[in-house]
Amino acid sequence: MTHVVTESCIRCKYTDCVDVCPVDCFREGPNFLVIDPDECIDCAVCIPECPVNAILPEEDVSQEQQKFIAINVELSKKWPSITKRKAAPPDADDWKDKTDKLSELIR
Repeated sequence: MTHVVTESCIRCKYTDCVDVCPVDCFREGPNFLVIDPDECIDCAVCIPECPVNAILPEEDVSQEQQKFIAINVELSKKWPSITKRKAAPPDADDWKDKTDKLSELIR
């Protein structure tokens, strides 16, 4: 199993999780992070670091968030690795409690 970044990350893109990842499995897009399932070692150290609770073990992803498993796979093949924490987008706090953000995802 691997971990999955879910919808809560869209437009928030806090990168606290990146600093603790021992295998650099995070990939960065314009307004979202994903986890490369081929690199993730299922250590779970990233989970408590996410301020919006966007990271879940694959087996715990809810039915309505299942599409994010495939999104993580797809985008991890296209986006570059991110290995250092960066500042969150200026409006991240405005987006952290919003739902139904899939239409906001920039691929």
